[in-house]
Amino acid sequence: MSLLISRRSLIVGAPALLAGCDQVARNSAARAILFKGEDMHRGIQRALMDRDALAREFRPDQRSPIFRSNGTRDPGTPEYETLAAGKFADWRLNVGGLVARPLALALTDLAHLPNRAQITRHDCVEGWSAIAKWQGPTLGSVLKAAGLRDAARYIVFTCADLYGGRPYYESIDLIDAFHPQTILAWALNDRMLPIANGAPCRLRVERQLGYKHAKYLMRVDAVASLAGIGKGHGGYWEDNVDYDWYAGI
Repeated sequence: MSLLISRRSLIVGAPALLAGCDQVARNSAARAILFKGEDMHRGIQRALMDRDALAREFRPDQRSPIFRSNGTRDPGTPEYETLAAGKFADWRLNVGGLVARPLALALTDLAHLPNRAQITRHDCVEGWSAIAKWQGPTLGSVLKAAGLRDAARYIVFTCADLYGGRPYYESIDLIDAFHPQTILAWALNDRMLPIANGAPCRLRVERQLGYKHAKYLMRVDAVASLAGIGKGHGGYWEDNVDYDWYAGI
């Protein structure tokens, strides 16, 4: 069992080493500590952990006084600035790929779907954790509405923020996509998401580390393989900085 807890203990307890996602990306020693032996870790963890188990949920009085922003704090593109200026009334989350019924969901659509509210802890590779309340429809319910095709194996998220001139992207498999705590969050602590925290909508995949929680969502696509996504490892950090694709905790 001790093999399964080393990463969370390291991340939460090592703020001096891990000052931010970009700093971790540049620090080869930090990467080696975090991700050395990840293939073995992932295999053991996925074999022994109950991936349907719920992440711990907390009481309202246990929420952190501040929920920091991680990664991008404002996409800053002309397109995003226009959407933000209109309070995201014209924003649409496009759901496509291997689905029978492609969707274009406005914020009002997300709010009118059956929503889930949960108070959970965010564990970031930057070396900090925070507890907050998130609200939004489950990703599984959105995928069911779109009619997921049998060939689909992964869900890919494309975002409004740019890294190296290209949209940020992440992915999860169907086990995490249909986990009851995996939601498309549009509210943080009973208020609309602030820009720094991913407005107008971000992924919450509560059984994984913070870099998997894609912000500024623009597209959700069902795919059969990750081979054609970026460099084929399933996400920006996975492709460019050797982060592990499965970041389960």
